[in-house]
Amino acid sequence: MKKIIIASNNQNKVEEIRNILKDFKFNIVSLKDENIDIEVEEDGKTFMENAFKKAYEIYKVREDCMVMADDSGLSVDILDGKPGIYSARFAGIHGDDKKNNEKLLSCLKGIPFEKRSAKFLCSIVLIVNNQKTIKVEGSIEGFITDKEIGHNGFGYDPLFYIPELKKTAAELTKDEKNSISHRAIALKNLCQEIRRLNWGE
Repeated sequence: MKKIIIASNNQNKVEEIRNILKDFKFNIVSLKDENIDIEVEEDGKTFMENAFKKAYEIYKVREDCMVMADDSGLSVDILDGKPGIYSARFAGIHGDDKKNNEKLLSCLKGIPFEKRSAKFLCSIVLIVNNQKTIKVEGSIEGFITDKEIGHNGFGYDPLFYIPELKKTAAELTKDEKNSISHRAIALKNLCQEIRRLNWGE
């Protein structure tokens, strides 16, 4: 069974990836599972640059495995694309969802709903071997609410309203989210690439 190391310790993310790739015979593990303790500085100018750097730094020490990394975040139109690549550390502390959400709401204070358009973006890199790297992307559009709604998901999910579903991302079930999220769309694009190569099943 081929092993894929996910260049992350975010268990929510690892489970989401496992769920979407469940039709393939992959052993999907996190950095923690593999006792890898490498801090990669995300200094790229785009989500794709950051995703590739994370994957490559891990692959350099574990060339016996495939390595997958993603970089994703929120782009708010009226904020000129912010928080963008700084989504996870928008308020200054990496991964502090509550503070990040509070800062975003503060930045949008007084702005009417129809002008709070935004999109979630995800770039994924899968380094297969020294000769083959797969790069895919996915996105979903919505609006930023004026308060947190819902208790599922993580990150900006409680603030991201999806008009077609009349729900925030934090109100979606796991199955609903795994069918429409930016990461889900990117992973589905990845699945298509894997099937095209005929080595993932």
